[in-house]
Amino acid sequence: MGPLVSLHVPQTLPPTTFTDGPLDVRKANLREIPSLLALINSFAAKGIMLPRTEFELAENIRDFVVIGRGDRLLACCALHIYSPTSAEIRSLAVDPAWQSHGLGRKMVAALEQDAREFGIVSLFAFTYVEEFFRKLGYETVERGELPLKAWKDCLRCPKFQACDEIAMRKRLD
Repeated sequence: MGPLVSLHVPQTLPPTTFTDGPLDVRKANLREIPSLLALINSFAAKGIMLPRTEFELAENIRDFVVIGRGDRLLACCALHIYSPTSAEIRSLAVDPAWQSHGLGRKMVAALEQDAREFGIVSLFAFTYVEEFFRKLGYETVERGELPLKAWKDCLRCPKFQACDEIAMRKRLD
């Protein structure tokens, strides 16, 4: 696993600590691609996330943050920028054994801070977990209000003709 990097997690969030110490959000590295693939594609196999390939992860590794413990990847999430003002929170996955421990919230908070530093004013996500994003200040929106980005990824989605994901957006300005 790579070195910890300083991502800005707002002070309003309590540190996530367990018996073995804090779990820190850090940038993903290329050596973690097999673990990222396993985590993301385990959710994709259930039809609740878009599958990713090794090539896609390598190409977009700088978008990803992760939380790990030892050699085990516990959670991942990506900030994918589409325009000078808009980005997507995507590929949010938390190991089922670690869900409900604040890891998803911690990663999204770190990515929101990064987005602000880049000058992004609008974040969006496509999700089945509407309540999670609502608690973080996201609002449900019509797909047509979001950048046409979605169609690039959507075209290869098995649910393209009958998408049931919920589009959500948060204004950062």
